[in-house]
Amino acid sequence: MTAHPAKSRWTLSTWALEPEASTLARNSEWSNKDMDPVPQPLRTWTTWNYVAYWISDAAAWELASSMIAVGLSWRQALPAIAVGHIIIAMVMVSVLLGADVPFIAVAFRFSTGDVAINAQRFFKVLTRSSFGFWFSYFSVISRVVLAMFWFSIQTYFGSECVYQMLKAIWPSTARIPNHLPKSAGITTVQMMCYLLFWLFQFPFLLVSPQRIRHLFLLKAAIVPATWVAMLIWALREAPPGVSLGPKHAVLSGSAASWAWLSSLNSAFGIYATLAVNIPDFTRYAKNEQAQYVQIIIVPVVFTLAGFCGMAVASASEVIYGSVIWDPLQLIDRWDSRAASFFAAFSFTVATLGTNISANSLSAANDMTVLFPRYINIRRGQIICAVIGGWALCPWEILASAPGFLTFMSGYTVFLGPFAAMYVFTYWIVHKGNVDVPAMYDPRGRYRYWNGINWRAAVALLFSVIPSLPGLAASINPDIRVGNASKLFDIAWLYGVH
Repeated sequence: MTAHPAKSRWTLSTWALEPEASTLARNSEWSNKDMDPVPQPLRTWTTWNYVAYWISDAAAWELASSMIAVGLSWRQALPAIAVGHIIIAMVMVSVLLGADVPFIAVAFRFSTGDVAINAQRFFKVLTRSSFGFWFSYFSVISRVVLAMFWFSIQTYFGSECVYQMLKAIWPSTARIPNHLPKSAGITTVQMMCYLLFWLFQFPFLLVSPQRIRHLFLLKAAIVPATWVAMLIWALREAPPGVSLGPKHAVLSGSAASWAWLSSLNSAFGIYATLAVNIPDFTRYAKNEQAQYVQIIIVPVVFTLAGFCGMAVASASEVIYGSVIWDPLQLIDRWDSRAASFFAAFSFTVATLGTNISANSLSAANDMTVLFPRYINIRRGQIICAVIGGWALCPWEILASAPGFLTFMSGYTVFLGPFAAMYVFTYWIVHKGNVDVPAMYDPRGRYRYWNGINWRAAVALLFSVIPSLPGLAASINPDIRVGNASKLFDIAWLYGVH
């Protein structure tokens, strides 16, 4: 007896993707078109696309400003940002140095991005050769959770941009009465703006990775101009002869040293995720040389953005009497409605580009690996928008500067070891040669022991466990772990050692 048509629409099999002829796996249960190597006609990213991709990310501004808020001077914070992003860039791209010192040379000479160029694959499939077919899912699940958290945070940040734009046009927006309880942690107007930004960005989630690169050109054109304008404003508004740097250093001695290391770790944390899954984007490069610009653009852009953020945050204390690390809170104090609107608009564009490229697209790639028979990149981005956009509470994470730093630092406990094992096994164990079809076969050569590379599991335990007490103490200050908390301050560096 056949099923009723109205009921058959809701069976799981009706949502299965159509198998593609190019699929490397034996059947669509283990792969789909979005998981397969990218054909040459679809590799559309050029050098300029990667430059535009990295320019004008608002996270660098906030990180730098929050370092000032926790007691570092700009002379202490700026090197932390520069060093952190230089190391991240070295992990991501190849600078083709000599290989006389085995592991250190590999870390600098070869990158996760190079692996993608060679195999035209993305991180989640490539990790099967390092961790084993089934154990690799641990890193995939960890990444999809993090991507959804970041999607939520960036969506909330975008909602604050929308609020500033609406208030600049209609000042009465600030007087909309609140009908939500205080325990909600968010007001009626904030929830309205959150919904508006979510609705605004949703259509962009349906754009393919090959075409979304055009959004970055717009972002790269308008956002840096806003940063420079805000820097000029800060320098003009601050009284002449007032030093913006040393006055703000409230830490000294060992406290300042550990705060600096924690800030360095936070710099790693911003893009530690992309350091391990940058192949999700370099797989679209037209050629191998297109990605090399990242070794320069990443540290330069983030250091300059950090300088602007710290200078403006420092000036805010001189002008308003307190350090304002959130640029939107600073915009909220401006008298010029036109300046407030255009500044908020530029941050809206920056947030939109970051949220799509680094968060929803990454989460979608993760989900295609977890459920390749049912989820492709477009479906994955829709799921991320629904779950990541509404199930989390980003306003709690961003409640204070220390909380923001703790959140970014926390997940580097896992991402450092992921990056180290990924690079090491590819270039040292496999010597740059992997069996691509075997990565789609659960019974292939990368099955190891029941789908688990036990050597990778042991290495992960030794890399992660020592940092867990510090992670617990950072979440709950009542937990006393002594000097073990210090290791957490350098979790990413320890994990890749």
